[in-house]
Amino acid sequence: MRRRFFVDRFDQNAKSAVLEGEDAHHLGNVLRAQPGQLYELSDGSAAWLARIESVRRDRVEFALVEQIAAISPVADFTLLLSIVKFDAFEWALEKATELGVSTIVPLAAGRSEKNLVAAAAKRSERWRKILFEASQQSRRLRVPALTDMVEAEQAFASQSAKLCILFSERSDAPPLKQVLANADTARQRVAILAIGPEGGWTDAEFAAARAAGFREASLGPLILRTETAVVSALSVLNFWWAPAGEQ
Repeated sequence: MRRRFFVDRFDQNAKSAVLEGEDAHHLGNVLRAQPGQLYELSDGSAAWLARIESVRRDRVEFALVEQIAAISPVADFTLLLSIVKFDAFEWALEKATELGVSTIVPLAAGRSEKNLVAAAAKRSERWRKILFEASQQSRRLRVPALTDMVEAEQAFASQSAKLCILFSERSDAPPLKQVLANADTARQRVAILAIGPEGGWTDAEFAAARAAGFREASLGPLILRTETAVVSALSVLNFWWAPAGEQ
């Protein structure tokens, strides 16, 4: 299966593209790419099958061969993801990318560990690299956006989508399937998903989410880790919105 790389733009007039920097170095020096080899390229709007024309130290030039059908996510997902231990958080970033998330908002939740919240700002470049590499691996058209970390209440108040879901471990939270069945999901394929830290949301966060229009939902009777909840929630939503022939 061909690798996909991201370029800044396609030159449609010259039917060419250029890959520079770290990815070009990796392609030329690690993968030992040669002229004539075929790779997939994306500029975030379109994807092309491209043939290598020349390989230099940190620059690979391509000729565009044919446009590839772009595979778009089934919906526009924004993930409000609470800060947890970084190995788990970063695993969740990778899997959320593979499952089609458009935007990820790191949350400083009330029960996030304070030392992790304090160190999170220094991890943003690493996190963007994880999103970038996961997007290449999964052949996404574009890399998810990663915002600055915000407090949970602030993130809730700033959302305006019609379908905002706060995942909850409370025993009286309705099942996600019920929440989706009661929402107008047929026309509006935009969803804001909030997933809490170990220990769950605080009472103040529940109140703030409710005031902002979030609907509380359960992923089942078992208590899931944050990263498990990410995969579970996105898998359900991808299935919910999948075309009939793909279910």
